[in-house]
Amino acid sequence: MFLGRYSHNVDTKGRLAIPARFRDALGSEVVITRGIDRCLSLYPMEAWEPLAEKVSALSISDPDARTFRRMVFAEASYLDVDRQGRILLPADLRQYAHIDREATVVGVHSYIELWSPERWVTQSQVMDEEASSIAERLAEFI
Repeated sequence: MFLGRYSHNVDTKGRLAIPARFRDALGSEVVITRGIDRCLSLYPMEAWEPLAEKVSALSISDPDARTFRRMVFAEASYLDVDRQGRILLPADLRQYAHIDREATVVGVHSYIELWSPERWVTQSQVMDEEASSIAERLAEFI
């Protein structure tokens, strides 16, 4: 389980160190893809495979489903975690998420989100402002 928020530097080669607390659960091979909110989503294989099956099962006759499949799979990459616990973030995904010299690494239970620090501040403000209305809308699920 991935919990918490951490700030880590991205080196000049585009490598990001995964927080030590996340490394064992992440494993040595991961999948990275676009997140929905202009962040990056990093999945251990055991979380990626069920998600990939669900997305693949979406109807190809539904235009939204086709777009979502493209969003998830076209930008996805397999990555290896090196001996120092780092991953090499693909340049196009760094550009998409506006991640430059620093990333905010956020545990989201079964996967990890990578945010630019500026976008994470904005996201945090949205969470603060809308927490009660979100909780009300989702109350039946928790």
